[in-house]
Amino acid sequence: MSQDQEEQEDELLALASIYDEEEFRRAESAQGGEIQICLELPQDFKIVVKGDKQTEHDVSFLPPLVLNFELPPDYPSTSPPEYTLSSKWLSRAQLSALCLRLDELWQESQGSVVLFSWIQFLKEDVLGFLCITSPLEIAGPAKALPERKRNKADVKPGGAPARCRAGGARPRGRAGRSAAGPRAVAEVDPRANVLPQLLDFDEAQRQKVFDGKVFCCGICFSEKLGSGCLLFQDCRHVYCRACLGEYFQIQIRDGNVQCLNCPQPKCTSVATPAQVKLLVGEELFARYDRLLLQSSLDLMADVVYCPRQMCCTAVMVEPDSTMGICSSCQYAFCTLCKRGYHGLSHCRATADELRSLRDEYVSASDETKKFLEQRFGKRVIQKAVEESFSRDWLDQNCKGCPRCGTNIQKVDGCNKMTCTSCNQYFCWLCLSLLTRVNPYSHFNNSSSPCYNQLFQGVDVEDDDEIFWSDEDD
Repeated sequence: MSQDQEEQEDELLALASIYDEEEFRRAESAQGGEIQICLELPQDFKIVVKGDKQTEHDVSFLPPLVLNFELPPDYPSTSPPEYTLSSKWLSRAQLSALCLRLDELWQESQGSVVLFSWIQFLKEDVLGFLCITSPLEIAGPAKALPERKRNKADVKPGGAPARCRAGGARPRGRAGRSAAGPRAVAEVDPRANVLPQLLDFDEAQRQKVFDGKVFCCGICFSEKLGSGCLLFQDCRHVYCRACLGEYFQIQIRDGNVQCLNCPQPKCTSVATPAQVKLLVGEELFARYDRLLLQSSLDLMADVVYCPRQMCCTAVMVEPDSTMGICSSCQYAFCTLCKRGYHGLSHCRATADELRSLRDEYVSASDETKKFLEQRFGKRVIQKAVEESFSRDWLDQNCKGCPRCGTNIQKVDGCNKMTCTSCNQYFCWLCLSLLTRVNPYSHFNNSSSPCYNQLFQGVDVEDDDEIFWSDEDD
């Protein structure tokens, strides 16, 4: 084995021992491999989507730079590694600038292995070399330039600005482009939206870091790995999946799908559907999904349900229309009274609706009163109000005959009453039926609840004054 081959083998073994299988994969058929290099981002790093409205997103990880290399037989004594450098978020101009910098590092250490130096540069110095600062601007799909124009364009914001390009950080002229261009592979489709890919990768990496840490469950207070826990994104509270899964199952069975929030008192963070699906079975999640959809539809003013109990399909209603047509059973109904559609005719109010209509109408605003009049008709409303006031007066001033139910008003006299309809004697106080032979025995019997209360509640002051005035005379 030659000296170059020994150094190549030692370098590849060193890389395999330093990086895990996800970061470094050695080629099976040749002296080479692939290295995925994740950049070290500063805290509070943000990315911005350029467009009509700029939106900022906090990220802790960006998709890695991918370095594919193959070591020629005379490396490192004579020839450098053959490589390509690719990225999902850097432009080709930026990648070309990095390729030229890798070439410079090879020139500086020619005759020695260089892969580790390349990796260190790509991992630690790329942001500074390309002058990338927070926020990193990402062009939206509508703003992306065609491929031919992007090759000729300067480095976009988020890449190297003019002051950095002046220092030779990117290829110049035809020779520079031909030297670095083929090795710089920009995996960015100008017609695609890169943002979802960046956010998905960031979320996956955050979850990977979370899974490897140890947390104390806020319910059972046991210490468990993050892979067995769940994190509420808004409040950052952590609970083990066993405790939280049981809590979610109880809430879903009870129909409280809007209450799947953080168990911490006064915390308003809500679990995402993906988190709920992770903790409950398919049957419960289907129930959760159905109830959540129904509760969302209930909040929509233009959605009603088919009144047929065997159907209950959600129906979209046109604005300013009172007719709904069920798409499932084809039933045409009035969206106000839920009966068959009656055109321009007023809704027919039931007895229960009429009883509550007066209170609603009296306390309603002018707009609501107008709506009720259009729905039931002004004459029906007036009749309901009059009947309601009459009923209130009767309830306050009359009592029903215990035999026939006729309303009886007591104006004066003792508590032995006679029904004007059926001539039945009864007690005004307890509404007991009295005998026709001796109706006053009810008030003279010591075991009666109305004993000695024949004149209970009767105002006798005027009679007493007349009696005493006659006696004085």
